[in-house]
Amino acid sequence: MRHGTCSIFCWVEPLAGWRRVDTQTRRTRIDWAGQVQRLLSADYPDAEKVVLVMDNLNTHNIASLYEAFEPGEAFALAQRLEIHYTPKHGSWLNIAEIELSALTRQRLDRRIGDLDLLNTELAAWQDTVNAGQRQVHWHFTTKDARTRLRHLYPKR
Repeated sequence: MRHGTCSIFCWVEPLAGWRRVDTQTRRTRIDWAGQVQRLLSADYPDAEKVVLVMDNLNTHNIASLYEAFEPGEAFALAQRLEIHYTPKHGSWLNIAEIELSALTRQRLDRRIGDLDLLNTELAAWQDTVNAGQRQVHWHFTTKDARTRLRHLYPKR
C-alpha cells in the first residue's frame, strides 16, 4: 500500500444482486483495463455487450485498453463495451459509488493497514451481499433527471 492508501474497484450488476470488489495498490489506466478484461473474460465471457455506467475518471476510457493490451485484444474488448458516464458531481447517481459507501459503513469502519487483510474483508462482504442477491431498486426516474439535472438537457 502506498502511504496507507489503495484503490478499490467495485463492479455491480444491480438487478442480479451481484457485486465484485477488488483492491489494487494504484488506480492507473493499466489497472482499470485489467479490471475490464477480467469483467469481460471471467465474469461475463458469453455476453456480446456489457453496459458500464461509471464516473468519468481519466482512466475510465477505451484508450486505457489500448495502453494495456495489444491493439487486436483492446479492440475486441472495446467492441463488447457500451459505456455511459455519470455527470460530473453526480456520484450519487453511480450505483458502484453507493455500494462503496455501504461497504465502508458495513466493513471498513476502521483503518486496515494490510492489503491481504483488506482483501479478506472485501471478499467476506462481497460473498455475504452476493449470497443474499440484494438488488438495487433504483427510484430515480427520467422525470427526476429532467428536474434535478435540467442544466444537462437541451431546452426545446
